Amino acid sequence: MKALVLAGGSGTRLRPITHTSAKQLVPVANKPVLFYGLEAIAEAGITELGLVVGDAHAAIEAAVGDGSAFGLQVTYLRQEAPLGLAHAVLIARDYLGDDDFVMYLGDNFIVGGITGLVERFTAERPAAQILLTRVGDPRQFGVAELDADGRVIGLEEKPEHPKSDLALAGVYLFSPAVHAAVAECKPSWRGELEITDAIGHLIESGQRVESTMITGYWKDTGNVTDMLEVNRLVLESAEPRVEGLVDVASELIGRVVIEPGAVVERSRVVGPAIIGGGARIRDSYVGPYTSIGASCTVTGSEIEYSIVLPRASIAEVGRIESSLIGHDVEVTPAPHTPRAHRLVLGDHSRARISS
Repeated sequence: MKALVLAGGSGTRLRPITHTSAKQLVPVANKPVLFYGLEAIAEAGITELGLVVGDAHAAIEAAVGDGSAFGLQVTYLRQEAPLGLAHAVLIARDYLGDDDFVMYLGDNFIVGGITGLVERFTAERPAAQILLTRVGDPRQFGVAELDADGRVIGLEEKPEHPKSDLALAGVYLFSPAVHAAVAECKPSWRGELEITDAIGHLIESGQRVESTMITGYWKDTGNVTDMLEVNRLVLESAEPRVEGLVDVASELIGRVVIEPGAVVERSRVVGPAIIGGGARIRDSYVGPYTSIGASCTVTGSEIEYSIVLPRASIAEVGRIESSLIGHDVEVTPAPHTPRAHRLVLGDHSRARISS
């Protein structure tokens, strides 16, 4: 079995961060979310991986390399535009050959890995196996309809009137039969080749499509709210360790990770939290569910339930909560006079100001 990981999306819901960085490389507990998926694939015993990349291919290739750090052999497959999940299968046709494969969306996060899913697929050999989870608003997802025996009898992509609350999560397992089904697909109203249509062709041709309900946790980390929630979840399982320097005037409470080269001075860090390598925390408070990236500085400030990407600087700004702060960002206090806000905001940014 091979793996096909999709990392070619543009990440519009994470703008402006994704104007300069791939959404799959935004870190969760100081590790790119993509890496969690690669680790899950390797843990399932899969070694050959096709990585579908788009405009951000250079950054992803630099981060993943040849895959050997994960125990994988990575082949990069260029997708010129995000034209749908079935399109990704289409461009990977030669690479996949006649092998079974697992397709994993690179910005998805699943607790518990995929080993059990792979083992079940290998034992039962349906034409396809999908992963389902119950959601509050299924109109934002591909939605499955099941019969009384739990077999998939229909699929719709982002339906206006969903037939169930069962959304497709970002992991699919396929036999080579899916290639003929993909070849039958036509662009949807979104201009994309939908994987739900391909699976629908399998069902219509009488082939068996099975489903598995997620028993653990799943998130599509496509927006800031979900990124912060996944960061919280991962930090919950962090094992405390101190490999940097913490002075006697500082206090660490709970599950706190201080990575090598980090310095904490006259500060209080309440876990779960992680302070990245080379970061400096001075005269500050870092609260629960916060990830401070490598080489960041936090001075005279408070921050909680946030993700700060490498080399950002936060100085003398009071309290920050529920925030995602990008690479090399500088956060500083505004002048007290005149009473005005000075902003430099990227395209598609959102600013909330309390006057």
